[in-house]
Amino acid sequence: MYRTYNCGSLRMNHVGEEVILSGWVQATRQFGGLTFVDLRDRYGITQLVFNEEDDAELSKRATNLGREFVIKAQGQVRERSNKNPNRPTGDIEIEVTRLDVINPSKVPPFTIEDESDGGDDLRMKYRYLDMRRNPVKDKILFRSKVALEVRKYLTQEDFVEVETPCLIKSTPEGARDFVVPSRMNPGQFYALPQSPQTFKQILMVAGFDRYFQIVKCFRDEDLRADRQPEFTQIDCEMAFVTQDQILQTFEGLTRYLFREILQLELDEFPRMTFDEAISKYGSDKPDLRFDMIFNDLTTHAQGHGFQVFDQAEIVLGIVAEGQADHYSNKDINALTDWVRRPQIGAKGMVYVKWNADGSFKSSIGKFYSDETLEKWAIDCGAKKGDLLLILSGETDSTRKQMSELRLEMGRRLKLLDPKVFKPLWVIDFPLLEWDEESGRFHAMHHPFTSPKSTDISKMLTGDHETMKSLRADAYDLVINGVEIGGGSIRIHDRILQEKNFKLLGFSPEEAERQFGFLMGAFEYGAPPHGGIAFGFDRLCAVMKGSTSIRDFIAFPKNNMGRDMMIDAPSEIDEKQLQELSLRLRESS
Repeated sequence: MYRTYNCGSLRMNHVGEEVILSGWVQATRQFGGLTFVDLRDRYGITQLVFNEEDDAELSKRATNLGREFVIKAQGQVRERSNKNPNRPTGDIEIEVTRLDVINPSKVPPFTIEDESDGGDDLRMKYRYLDMRRNPVKDKILFRSKVALEVRKYLTQEDFVEVETPCLIKSTPEGARDFVVPSRMNPGQFYALPQSPQTFKQILMVAGFDRYFQIVKCFRDEDLRADRQPEFTQIDCEMAFVTQDQILQTFEGLTRYLFREILQLELDEFPRMTFDEAISKYGSDKPDLRFDMIFNDLTTHAQGHGFQVFDQAEIVLGIVAEGQADHYSNKDINALTDWVRRPQIGAKGMVYVKWNADGSFKSSIGKFYSDETLEKWAIDCGAKKGDLLLILSGETDSTRKQMSELRLEMGRRLKLLDPKVFKPLWVIDFPLLEWDEESGRFHAMHHPFTSPKSTDISKMLTGDHETMKSLRADAYDLVINGVEIGGGSIRIHDRILQEKNFKLLGFSPEEAERQFGFLMGAFEYGAPPHGGIAFGFDRLCAVMKGSTSIRDFIAFPKNNMGRDMMIDAPSEIDEKQLQELSLRLRESS
């Protein structure tokens, strides 16, 4: 037997009991004739003690234990004389009578402690060691708990878990596919799914009116902290439902997860249209943990001789409460340099301080009187002691720049409390978005998203502005400025689906070749349906207040899409290339 208890379970009520523990050596310490060993497994740490007076040979063997040795220890539980209140097992220790080294270990390349000295790539190369550290281990266990609770909730709501294929057909719409050559069908390829979208819609046609799957998806796209080439979705679809019913169902799931796992009751889930979110926050995923909504100053600011504002499409301001006295000229200059960075792209920034004594100080004071600046401030909801920050320029880019500035001020003023959660539904997204490079419209969500019933008659009018104004029955769940999930009501009628493909520039032949199987299914009694997909990795990260999804994935890729541990992607053998009917590499 390797163990009778794990390393996190023994307490005072076990004193006097003979036990066996197995695990990894966290640390060893010597005090006179006593040797102490911290033994660790995924459940916790228990202190072992070896007394040289009782067994000199056993004590000597203990002093030779290295970090991360795998050992088995047998002995008696006793009360510690020097208790550790910071450890659940800190009231007891094991007086060891037998020690077996199961497997020695090389010296780890970084310390297996909560605060490690290993860099990202090094820790990813030795991921199996990194996962022994509490910060990573706890996130992997947290992910497992969330997955279990997701299944509990959805099963109680009559959802059926169905697995969909991982080898599917490549479609050019959306992100780039990962493709897989077929040996049995030379010159032809599968694709790994970016989502199970078409399959879950077909499941609705098949009569499985409530489907879910915790599913791996794959997208060959540029990576960020919240993106990986392979990621996991909580993928769901429902038939015979309205948009409101879908939002209520998955608001319920979100509330359930926060309540069961974090013991938190979430506030209301307000609903905000896409247009309102862009107008107020410059983003379709606004962070509502703090205010600083945009104030349109264009009308007030223009016509006073300040050419920067006079030539701008839009002038926007935000209010930093109580910061007039706290932001020096040096601070303002540093913030101006920040918005000028290429990542933000602003040409400059204007500030207005409404000082506590009622006076004004501004970088544009020679163009505007104090009375005018006071009117601006009041219109923005400012008061004495507040700081007004202003950007101007082309409408879309200025909104994006101001969105970044707003978030940066939230960070600098410590308004982004990771223990506060502010959910939001963003609804009524545009059906289409214009792509300048290809010179055509693309689906903002995907080509199966249903337009609002009031907009169907306006489709294919040929008018560019009308096409831009089309709205979809699409929605995103946002928490703390992070898109947690997105979905829509789907098209369930072949004629409307063909119409939407034509709107997106598909010829009838292309639409049939790529999606004929789905449109064909619609001819056999497709019910009205819709759904949503939660980014499972992102959800876990947000719930734990983390900005990166990597630590919630057991074996993540780095920012170049490489698996540092197994060294993938890698070249394959010439014989494999021949079997797959792929072009042989040119000889050097």
